[in-house]
Amino acid sequence: MCRWGKRGARANAIGISRGGRTTKVHALVDVIGRPLCLVLTPGNASDMKGADLLIAHTTGMKRIIADRGYDANRLRSTLRSQNTIPVIPGRKNRKRKIRYDEKRYKDRWRVEAMFCRLKDFRRVATRYDKLARNYLSAVMLAAA
Repeated sequence: MCRWGKRGARANAIGISRGGRTTKVHALVDVIGRPLCLVLTPGNASDMKGADLLIAHTTGMKRIIADRGYDANRLRSTLRSQNTIPVIPGRKNRKRKIRYDEKRYKDRWRVEAMFCRLKDFRRVATRYDKLARNYLSAVMLAAA
């Protein structure tokens, strides 16, 4: 036990990689580019872990646009069962190419623009916070 309480309480959603302690911010964005849901995962975790946390908020959506990191058959089948069309290109190492709507995929810039606006806030860009809950609250304040 350390003086802050439980051992590991500071390491919530902080992953250790070659670059040090990092986190990933996963976001669900609407058509205009406003964040609907924000989730933190450790930096050394795969993108599918974040997708599993966001999938509950996608019910009733017509399409989901995501990058190659979210390419998984399990995610595609879950989205199709919700009557949502996945617009996710396949990874380069797939044996069978995945067909997707390339015209709709060009709208993914809205997600990247939202992350660019978040990084304008120094506290979000540099990640000074030790606790994941404090960092997530700073990200949510910047998103508001």
